[in-house]
Amino acid sequence: MSANQGIIKYGVGVWLFNQTGQVLMGLRLSNHGHNTWSAPGGKPELNEKFEDTAVREVFEETGIKINKSDLKYIATTDDIFSDSHYQTTHFRVNNIKAVPVVMEKNKCAEWRWFDLNKLPNNLFLSAQNLFKQKVFGV
Repeated sequence: MSANQGIIKYGVGVWLFNQTGQVLMGLRLSNHGHNTWSAPGGKPELNEKFEDTAVREVFEETGIKINKSDLKYIATTDDIFSDSHYQTTHFRVNNIKAVPVVMEKNKCAEWRWFDLNKLPNNLFLSAQNLFKQKVFGV
């Protein structure tokens, strides 16, 4: 039995939109979701609320500072990978003017803004599951 079997983990995804309605996604380098595009995000630390995780992870990964008051809850996805199971809480932040920087070069190859109707095909599983819910109208 795998160490991950029987354990549901939690994740947070933060969908940042710029002033022209494009969404920010990074190309993952980590083993979990390698070579897929995903929103900034990660796992909550012990006793950390999801909103605090969102603020921390966006800054750690992109260098962009967001405020908890700007977070808008979107949806939660049930993401069953071959070796793990996550429930991911997704938030949206609008009108981002800052330029993202790759802060964790071992985890992310690049950050790129995408039009919602021109998303890459290789989306991370939680992103795929979120887009299936048509939360952004696409």
